[in-house]
Amino acid sequence: MMAVGGGVGSSRSIACCAVLLAAALLFSAPATTEAYDSLDPNGNITIKWDIMQWTPDGYVAVVTMFNFQQFRHIQAPGWQLGWSWAKKEVIWSMVGAQTTEQGDCSKFKGNTPHCCKKDPTIVDLLPGTPYNMQIANCCKAGVINTFNQDPSNAASSFQISVGLAGTTNKTVKVPKNFTLKAPGPGYTCGSAMIVRPTKFFTQDGRRATQALMTWNVTCTYSQFLAQKTPSCCVSLSSFYNDTIVNCPTCSCGCQNNRTNPGSCVNENSPYLQSAIDGPGKWTGQPLVQCTSHMCPIRIHWHVKLNYKEYWRVKVTITNFNYRMNYTQWNLVVQHPNFDNITQLFSFNYKPLTPYGSKINDTAMFWGVKFYNDLLMQAGPLGNAQSEILLRKDSMTFTFDKGWAFPRRVYFNGDNCVMPPPDAYPWLPNASPLTKKPLRFPLLVFWIILATLLAYA
Repeated sequence: MMAVGGGVGSSRSIACCAVLLAAALLFSAPATTEAYDSLDPNGNITIKWDIMQWTPDGYVAVVTMFNFQQFRHIQAPGWQLGWSWAKKEVIWSMVGAQTTEQGDCSKFKGNTPHCCKKDPTIVDLLPGTPYNMQIANCCKAGVINTFNQDPSNAASSFQISVGLAGTTNKTVKVPKNFTLKAPGPGYTCGSAMIVRPTKFFTQDGRRATQALMTWNVTCTYSQFLAQKTPSCCVSLSSFYNDTIVNCPTCSCGCQNNRTNPGSCVNENSPYLQSAIDGPGKWTGQPLVQCTSHMCPIRIHWHVKLNYKEYWRVKVTITNFNYRMNYTQWNLVVQHPNFDNITQLFSFNYKPLTPYGSKINDTAMFWGVKFYNDLLMQAGPLGNAQSEILLRKDSMTFTFDKGWAFPRRVYFNGDNCVMPPPDAYPWLPNASPLTKKPLRFPLLVFWIILATLLAYA
């Protein structure tokens, strides 16, 4: 009995430890909004803070944001960068950017700082800013493109003069609680990490100078944080089936004028223009055309033609948002036949290889400059389209079981809602409607044949 009691106590102890271990793992696990995208696993925006010189009460630094995301950019109205000072620092002046608020600077006599807030918010200056207020890579209205689309505009910089701060590497305190809005939520920034000072090379490459001190901040994107509902959906069609598979109903929300009045407007409504110019125009609130899916963007994939050695697809992007023009838009599509793209019409193209060079099933598309790189607001001009010619691979090509349709679609970095696989257009000879009627005639044929043979 003593042994049994000891065994029971031991089991209870083990069970208790297991519960405590599970609780510890649960509370230490990362949040579900942690940013990770399998098509861009290393994508991030890195903020580099380079102290270039010391001043009597602080320093002058150049802050640069690098967009290392393959297909996600920051569009108008642009980025907003914020942080909290570690001590009682102030911003004496800025070049290439400005703070949104000055704050309370009443304790300063004579020279007044540019900003005295504990948690300043920085925005970029607009194009056309006077040259004496500019710095390299500034003044783009906060727009940062991707390296794939426009490498020359994939960074944004400004100069900042900080006072009431340390004047040596040991006395300077790095800011904390960095935030990045682009222009809304979605990015989560880590802590500032002191790194090796940045080196700067002259144009001839014969001399290098370096920053006095450098720290980096890494910000990653999560679509779950950026928006409560998706922002795009996918519809499908093909030449071999009359069925048009629309975007799933309520992909990006549902029409509900009771709880959310004015969320959409019909294209033939006499109040269309007044709705566009309504209060939401100045807050950036989207106004979409009333549809079953309620998405601002729809991607339509149409399997158009079938040749002996090739097949052709037509892709159409339609904007249903009456308040938004998409500049420098991009489209990312995953399909196993993208390793054999032969020709592309009216879109730029670059293969993405998130799984290494051996697998080439992901492609990035964007508009041709001055032709269709601007996706206009909802209306007759609110669309962009192209056709893709692909060479067939005899080992994998088929129209059966929806193989010709994309696996995943992204617009401007956001994952689009796909129709369910069982709704894809079927091949006529693979349709259940054409398979079942064949069974009865075959059965009758074999019965008649067996009867004739029996009485022969």
